[in-house]
Amino acid sequence: MGYRLHVYDELNRPYERKNLYLRELAEIDEALAEKRGDAAELKARRHELIKQKKDHPYIQKLAAAKAAEQQKLKEIRAKKQSFKATDYHSKTLARWAYELYEAKEHEKFYKPLRELSYDFELAYLAATTKLSRLPAMIAHQEDLEVQKEALEEALAKAKKEPREPIAQAIAKRIEELKATSEAERKKIKELHRTRQISTKAYKNKLGQIKRAESEEVSTAKSTLDPVFRLSDQLKNIRHHIKTDPQAKERVLQSDISDIRRRSPVETELTSPWRAYVTAPLPGLGQLLNKQYYKAAFFFLLSLLVYGINIPYVFGKHNYRGDGLAGLIGLAAGKSRVDRSIIFMIEGILALFLLIFAIVILYLSFRDVLKVERDKIKGVRPYNYFETKKLISRKGFPYIVSLPALVLIVFIVMVPIMSTILISFTNYDPQHQSKFVWTGIANYKEIFLGRGVAGGPFWHILGWTLLWTAGATTLAIAVGFFLSLLVHQDRVRGKKIFRTIYLLPWAVPAFITIMMFSIMFSPGGPLADILESILGYPFNVKNSTSATRVVLILLQTWLGSAYVFMLSTGVLQGISSDLYEAAHIDGASPFQQVTKITIPLVLYRTAPLLIGQYTFNFNNFSIIHLFNGGGPFNPAKYGNIAGSSDLLISYIYKLTIVKNYQAIGAAITIVVSLFLLLFTWIGYKNSKAFKEN
Repeated sequence: MGYRLHVYDELNRPYERKNLYLRELAEIDEALAEKRGDAAELKARRHELIKQKKDHPYIQKLAAAKAAEQQKLKEIRAKKQSFKATDYHSKTLARWAYELYEAKEHEKFYKPLRELSYDFELAYLAATTKLSRLPAMIAHQEDLEVQKEALEEALAKAKKEPREPIAQAIAKRIEELKATSEAERKKIKELHRTRQISTKAYKNKLGQIKRAESEEVSTAKSTLDPVFRLSDQLKNIRHHIKTDPQAKERVLQSDISDIRRRSPVETELTSPWRAYVTAPLPGLGQLLNKQYYKAAFFFLLSLLVYGINIPYVFGKHNYRGDGLAGLIGLAAGKSRVDRSIIFMIEGILALFLLIFAIVILYLSFRDVLKVERDKIKGVRPYNYFETKKLISRKGFPYIVSLPALVLIVFIVMVPIMSTILISFTNYDPQHQSKFVWTGIANYKEIFLGRGVAGGPFWHILGWTLLWTAGATTLAIAVGFFLSLLVHQDRVRGKKIFRTIYLLPWAVPAFITIMMFSIMFSPGGPLADILESILGYPFNVKNSTSATRVVLILLQTWLGSAYVFMLSTGVLQGISSDLYEAAHIDGASPFQQVTKITIPLVLYRTAPLLIGQYTFNFNNFSIIHLFNGGGPFNPAKYGNIAGSSDLLISYIYKLTIVKNYQAIGAAITIVVSLFLLLFTWIGYKNSKAFKEN
């Protein structure tokens, strides 16, 4: 990549080169690119120009100017000690006085050098900006300091004056104000009592009287008490002395920043080699680009990468594992105390730490690469003020999200990854300490209906789908019907009905489930009622069909309260004008419900109702607490599952009770994928998500 005749600022505006040496090189490079003239002659000329760089008139002139600049800057810095804070009202004024002197010297020095370099022109423009702003800033701050001293002196004098007459005058004025306010309150109360104003207007007026009284008391104190008034004024002045310099300096820095963004830079770089050379060490490229604060930040990240992440990946600081290698070997050939699950988890942690390290290296590389490419183009790198401003404007969402991302990785992603990987192993009762990779063997058993888990899987899946559809749909239908019933204007005692219908949701579910489990047990009240109706003993818990029916009805009872609450809230928000318009058009009550009520309720509650299906698909508690997944039918469901077990309770028995972790993890992955697909389809097709 060769040089170009023009450089560009941040807004992509072109500027002619002031560096005559680079301009000559750019002319040669463009001639070569456009194939103008003899290529060999142009290359020889270019080589000779680079070789004789030090003898080039512009380079010599620029070097002399830079040497003079260093000498001038040294002289200016030597004067800094003479601007002592004791000679001014404050440190801020002393600093600004020095900056004003510095700006004057810069303005005189850089003015004749403006056409020599864009750097000199920027220094001159920055100096003129400071010269236009600093005098007013200094005058304003000096005025504040003088006011502060005058107020402090006046306050000290006022405190020596007798206080008793002032206190008496203030007390008398406050009594007068309270008497006036009380008279206004009585007048307002009388208007409210005689129903001339509403209760809301009455309360608003009382609030206005109270606020007016407070303001008048404060005004009276300020008027009659010089100590109170002077203290308040002094507090205000001190606040301005503290905050005004920061605000004014930000404005000044912002103006200088605008000049920097419009002022290009010329560099002899033609390729961003620093980004590639310094890529392994974040911070070094930023240091070479003279972005020192950013370099310090990335150096800290380098310590994190090479002090924690990379060593952990190679097994250092592991609890028992071998880092990333342990994820492959799974403790094979290790001692008896080494467990494969520990090696797997530490390997997963090592994998995520390696990903973090790669991301840090990439971000550092991309930052240096962008800065270098911009600099080659002519755009100046951001200084500290500009970087901070950019972060505050665009980086806030990323800064806030970063801690959450780290937590998600270690609290959510690591367990998910562990489950996925375990499903490809033979982690079972015979391989609790050491297990190995087995590929998709577990998934084969599931889909072919073989083995300890594959056999019952399809039977349990069928019941799980039936349970999810039946229990959830019934709960939604009952909850919506009850909310529609209570919403009718002709119904009296709505609060009582709403309280009753919400009881299943208010009472802890496990209490309700255990209560019904006891009542349907042999000798329970409901079991006795069934026996008296049927004429013979009937054990619900020993009948697959009866248990399933009771479970669906019980979940209908439990889930309808939540749907009732959702639907009630939506129904109360539907405008009555819609029903009145429908009635005028001749719509029947049934048509109003089907064409207005149901679509509006579903539109606003569809995502939550879809969540109900997902919840019931994985509703472990009701299955476990009511009958433990029974009744059991070993011929059909094996020795682990019962005929009322859902997939979630079956996974629990496989993993926690029987220690078939691998096959349980495989079923978990299958179930999760199914639920993700179902939820995605449901959300995708709901109007609430389509229109948002």
